[in-house]
Amino acid sequence: MFTGAMLVVSLALATPASADKGQCSLTDYDTFDCDVATDGGGLTFGLPDGQVFAFALTDDDEGLGYRIPADATPGQRPVELGIFEPLPGQPGCWRALRNDTKFCASVFE
Repeated sequence: MFTGAMLVVSLALATPASADKGQCSLTDYDTFDCDVATDGGGLTFGLPDGQVFAFALTDDDEGLGYRIPADATPGQRPVELGIFEPLPGQPGCWRALRNDTKFCASVFE
């Protein structure tokens, strides 16, 4: 698990080569404009307070969510938000299995 977390952190701290404009939401934040960076195995987007949300797929209908503090340093572990599953009827939205954390990410076309 630690290796996956560190990979997510390193991907999130790197400047994405291409990020798409979109709208995002995460529990405790209103919907906000964001830049969504995807890599085929997950996504990242910045939060309004400077933190980064990172999501890594682990299976077709399952993934791990992380919050990376705005002042994160190399080697610092992200805050694990747990395993997420898709929300039925809400494309682009996922919810954590262990609590009420939910995120949505949509890209403008």
